[in-house]
Amino acid sequence: MSAPQQTACTYRTLSRADLPAAHGLSAQLNWPHRLEDWELLHRIFKGFAACDGERLIGTAFACPQGAFATIGLVVVSPDYQGQGIGRQLMELALEACKPATAILNASAAGAPLYLSQGFVEFGTIEQRQGPAQSVAHEPLAAGEHGRSLNAQDQARQLALANAGSGLDRSAVFAQLHGTIEHSAGIECDAQLQAFALLRRAGRGHCIGPVIAQSPRQARHLIATLLARIPGQFVRIDVPQSSGLSEWLTLVGLEPVDRVTQMALGTPPQSTGGVHQFALLSQAMG
Repeated sequence: MSAPQQTACTYRTLSRADLPAAHGLSAQLNWPHRLEDWELLHRIFKGFAACDGERLIGTAFACPQGAFATIGLVVVSPDYQGQGIGRQLMELALEACKPATAILNASAAGAPLYLSQGFVEFGTIEQRQGPAQSVAHEPLAAGEHGRSLNAQDQARQLALANAGSGLDRSAVFAQLHGTIEHSAGIECDAQLQAFALLRRAGRGHCIGPVIAQSPRQARHLIATLLARIPGQFVRIDVPQSSGLSEWLTLVGLEPVDRVTQMALGTPPQSTGGVHQFALLSQAMG
């Protein structure tokens, strides 16, 4: 049943008790998030809720990550769209981001709202997915060798993640380690130079982030993780500029969607010779 044209909507902080209803909202839009995915975001992000009485009808999250802050899961129930609720939730999220520069990944439906709020486009992310296939590993360079990560790698892993994304991943990675099923790293001269993570998310597994010095290293890391879950559903979100698109198609990870990277100011830049070849997630960047 449709809501009245203008709803007397109230806004408040999203609580843990709201998460089942929030999960139901994303399911209405055919988004793949599990309840566990919402719980992870709730531990990391500050969430906002739009309510019609006791009914949760919209959400938005903001997560400061150093000089930048990511905004994600801006969701409004289909029954209540077109009433400015998404705009109000965005205003709350933007206020929570300050003084950091807000960044987000916009769907085609959401992009006009964000453009009207001053966001500018700076890239495109391809969502790719399919059954994991065993593929030939990209040869490593002389002196490089691959291995799994361990607890002693966490400080170096965080430094690489920060450099590759341009974000401060400290708070995110503090919550993330317990969700990781498998990891892959590349070491040279006794120092970790690149890594990728595999965790459960959405309809199966997710690979990300992938932090590496080159597409060659990124392909090696992704192939290593795909070999861990033969035949199982896996998703990876990669920048269109990553140089991985053709190879991902060859290994059976087809493009199913694209979102636009947007920033309310100058976007983050990679440093230190490493780049982010796959996002942690569209919400977390």
